[in-house]
Amino acid sequence: MTVQASTQSAVTTIEQLYRERTPESARLFASASRSIPGGNSRQAGYWKPYPLCIDRAAGVYFYDVDGYDYIDLTFNYTAMVHGHAYPPIVEAVDLAKGTGWAANNRHMIDVAEQLVDRVASVDQVRFTNSGTEAGLLALTIARLVTGRYKVLMNRFGYHGSLMEFETGTFDHPGPATLLGEYNNLASFEAVLDEHGSDIAAVFTEPVMGAGGGVPAEVDFLRGLAAAARDAGALFVADEVITFRLGLGGWQGEVGLDPDLTMFGKLIGGGFPVGAVGGSKELMKVLEPGGGVFHSGTYNANPVTMAAGAVSVRELTAARIEEMHRLAERMEVGLRNAAEEAGIAFSMRRVGSMMSVYFSAEPPSSSMVREDGEIMSRFHLAALNRGLNIAPRGMVVLATVVDDAVVDEAVARASAAMRDVVAENR
Repeated sequence: MTVQASTQSAVTTIEQLYRERTPESARLFASASRSIPGGNSRQAGYWKPYPLCIDRAAGVYFYDVDGYDYIDLTFNYTAMVHGHAYPPIVEAVDLAKGTGWAANNRHMIDVAEQLVDRVASVDQVRFTNSGTEAGLLALTIARLVTGRYKVLMNRFGYHGSLMEFETGTFDHPGPATLLGEYNNLASFEAVLDEHGSDIAAVFTEPVMGAGGGVPAEVDFLRGLAAAARDAGALFVADEVITFRLGLGGWQGEVGLDPDLTMFGKLIGGGFPVGAVGGSKELMKVLEPGGGVFHSGTYNANPVTMAAGAVSVRELTAARIEEMHRLAERMEVGLRNAAEEAGIAFSMRRVGSMMSVYFSAEPPSSSMVREDGEIMSRFHLAALNRGLNIAPRGMVVLATVVDDAVVDEAVARASAAMRDVVAENR
């Protein structure tokens, strides 16, 4: 059923209304908390007071266990580039044929060939089960090839849930990790000058995802690649999220030539996936006897690869461009809605990826934002209005989004902004 929030009274807070609407999600979260630490197995899927429990999803909508539907503007943090339960993917995945075996399947070749054809820097691809595993594999390759151990990345970058990479995001102690400042080439060059002989690889995202949709300056990316190579380190581009921005990923749009590229998200068509691509010279370490014993029970399994083959093939240049057009329309709508509501607002947008902030200017990263409290209230208010965005303000589109969906999403966001303003009176 479709049930939207009624106009809130002065005594009904946004959180109270959220709790009133979602008692079954609350009950299931309490149950999950007894057997799962934190009540969840994915930090990005948690928010206070408790996350929704989703029953099913289709197209641009998902449906919670309390019977409400929501326009989803996360699409599993960019993974569902064609929306939920995309019919061509559902048709391609035939579980009756089996879900995995310790041998090849034809779909893995299909996905690999598509990536090789689309990304100029990639001659060969090796599959994993997640973007995190792709980061681990890329680092393993770099360490073997260079004979070095340390990694250099930018502060507030994110390359998966590996201690070496979480140092940049959460300041975990990581003696193997060194940090530079995003879009500050001199800071990276200084680290490379001092520690270059110990650094196996330099990792960066062409657009910071978890860091707040911050795009890298083209000169920074090219300079960083050159500096890494001058120091004898590999340059790794993390395109797990940004591959959706162009036929050849963001590197194809800006003319970047990384040594290794990390893939994930959309190349699995909604199933767990990751991959690393690079030149034959680098990737030969993954051949039998090449030095790296890389395996995994579900690497390149036929279910993921069948879905991924469709997902990549149907992400055409025309569809990418249409998502960018619709995202621009949404950006205009959200800015106008904020102005009408009388609430401070700013945003970043790169193609079909957006990050919203309730401040006059966007911060250098979501990790240092000062609007956290109002962002949390807006997130819950949006859910009360039937709109799902990421708790940190990330918004993405999918190929199933059209003008009508954009307009409806903006209307719901506008109502949520008014709810936030009303609660502050």
